[in-house]
Amino acid sequence: MKVVTFGVYDYLHYGHLKLFERASKLGDYLIVAVQKDEEIHKTKPDAKMLYSLEQRMEFIGAIRFVDKVIPYTQVDIDIKTIDFDVFVLGEDQNHAGFQRAIEWAKANNKEVIRLERTKDISSSQIKKDK
Repeated sequence: MKVVTFGVYDYLHYGHLKLFERASKLGDYLIVAVQKDEEIHKTKPDAKMLYSLEQRMEFIGAIRFVDKVIPYTQVDIDIKTIDFDVFVLGEDQNHAGFQRAIEWAKANNKEVIRLERTKDISSSQIKKDK
């Protein structure tokens, strides 16, 4: 079974690693979709990115739990073009695009699994502490 998860992953941290590890155990092939820089800046024009899309994809591709890394623009559009069986997302991924992606996945007989965040770590907290 193929598993897919989506995110920005700019402040790559232990919680992301645990997400990939847990997601990889839900199937036998993990695809991680990384959001393109220009799309991030459309919704958050003042976002200060640490790494480019290519660098973020390289970091994630080096993680042993990840089988494939792909770029994406909008989760609710790009999910329709990926061959997968299980859609994994974090508990904080709730914006409208993710809601539409969940609806599409369920309507197309894909399993949707929401994983709890790793205790005491988040990208938002890292940014605040910086």
